Amino acid sequence: MKCPFCKHDDTPVLDTRISEEGDAIRRRRRCANCDKRFTTYERIELAMPVIVKKNGSRTEFDVNKLRASLGLALRKRPVSAQGVDTAIQSIREKLLASGVREIGSGQIGELVMRELKKLDKIAYIRFASVYKSFEDVAEFQDAIEEFDPDNKIPHERAE
Repeated sequence: MKCPFCKHDDTPVLDTRISEEGDAIRRRRRCANCDKRFTTYERIELAMPVIVKKNGSRTEFDVNKLRASLGLALRKRPVSAQGVDTAIQSIREKLLASGVREIGSGQIGELVMRELKKLDKIAYIRFASVYKSFEDVAEFQDAIEEFDPDNKIPHERAE
């Protein structure tokens, strides 16, 4: 490890500890040349898969796009920020655990739909209507019946 102050190559480790979160190793170092001390952290680097879009183009996974998609579906719905964060974390964990280098955008959409289904039925229907490109009311009805196969969803009127 090069010294950040003088760029000398010899920086022996004085102390090694596991971070409080347990996800990194903290190392205190001292430069043999300038005698200054500094801290380095070692973390596991896991690469998210590249997203392959419907047109065949590839793009890096962007958690902000994921958050924006969920945000649109959940707009004005009673879902906490913690619920959204949990859903995003669940999707990220599933992508990392898959071990694949590339994944289709359709598979991401399916993961989002599963999480929305757990969070909020209306948000799920909103997302599904765009994601699955619903053409008519029958397709909406089919999506609603996933929640209520006997079609006994009470109809509420806005007042």
